[in-house]
Amino acid sequence: MKTYTSPPPALRIKDLGVGDQPREKLMALGARALSDAEIVAILLGSGIPGASALEVARRLLLSVNHNLHDLARCEVTDLRRFAGIGRVRAIRLVAALELGRRREAAAVKEKPYLGNSEQSFAYLRPLIGDLPHEEFHLLCLNRANRLLGHHLISRGGVTGTVADAKTIFRAALGHGSATSLVLAHNHPSGQPFPSLADIQLTRKLAEGARSLDLYVLDHIIVANREYYSFADNGALYPEE
Repeated sequence: MKTYTSPPPALRIKDLGVGDQPREKLMALGARALSDAEIVAILLGSGIPGASALEVARRLLLSVNHNLHDLARCEVTDLRRFAGIGRVRAIRLVAALELGRRREAAAVKEKPYLGNSEQSFAYLRPLIGDLPHEEFHLLCLNRANRLLGHHLISRGGVTGTVADAKTIFRAALGHGSATSLVLAHNHPSGQPFPSLADIQLTRKLAEGARSLDLYVLDHIIVANREYYSFADNGALYPEE
């Protein structure tokens, strides 16, 4: 007759060697020595029946293919659907990821030089690259391509937002020394390509700006870590 045996107990963080315990490892070697899973485990604080905090962290990272940018786009409600992550842990993770995003944004100079699409994207990405909804922004520049003002024009849903020409030009004219504009919006889908509506709006705004002695330098579509530049692709003033 076969004898039934109990399954082995779940491995806990404290059952690991001192050098493998995330908190002790951080104290001994510094935060940079930790893996992504070990850092997430510290934020979780503890595990659940049947899984240590480290195991829960590994499963969470696996669910986003170990992409921290995708993890940063998760909201509290998204994280709470995951086994082992309740309200408090979800809030803790979202707050930590937001702090990292703000650190990245703080590295941008107050009035940076935005002379090309790459520099505009570097400025915009920390601000709108990870948003779960679409936003339309306006950057107003002086003759030296220094940023004079940054305006949030509209906020929409996952699939789009409305950018009103009057609102855009009113904000631009509020800067007496503004001579050029950079339009920008994000695609939460992660696809860095303009829709027909994006193209039509861009050309309408570019033509409207000329009548006000303003020049649209570019329209940047930010899609997570990628972007599309109307200027780089010759789509801003195609007739020229």
